[in-house]
Amino acid sequence: MSACDDVSVPTPGTPLPAALIPDCTKQEAHHAAYRSAKTNDAIFVCIARQGSRWKVELDAPASSGPTIPDQAVAVLQSAVEVLVSDGTVTRANIAPDYISIWAIESEQKAREIAAAFHAATQGLRQLYIAVPVPRRKV
Repeated sequence: MSACDDVSVPTPGTPLPAALIPDCTKQEAHHAAYRSAKTNDAIFVCIARQGSRWKVELDAPASSGPTIPDQAVAVLQSAVEVLVSDGTVTRANIAPDYISIWAIESEQKAREIAAAFHAATQGLRQLYIAVPVPRRKV
């Protein structure tokens, strides 16, 4: 039974532990997990097998919260650069509303990375809500 068979999404703003990150290798599992994230106003996170490796995906627009500010994206980007430089992953895309990380060797490592980035994204979003970054006047 995959995590998507019985999608359990915690209270919005609460990160998922690694064991509960849905395996969305199958398209129907991806749709179910994404729908559940939208219904629960949560940041979507999943892992998926791609050949012999794994991919991590996070999608903030699944929830109605604010987009992650550029300063926070820089923190996430720095973490990804370390993962790429040490060979844990081969590629990643980081944007204020989407994170995708590829070619992770094992499901366990993909879950660990997904849970860490989900927790960081949730935490940075909560920090941004509590302490808004001043906007520059143009």
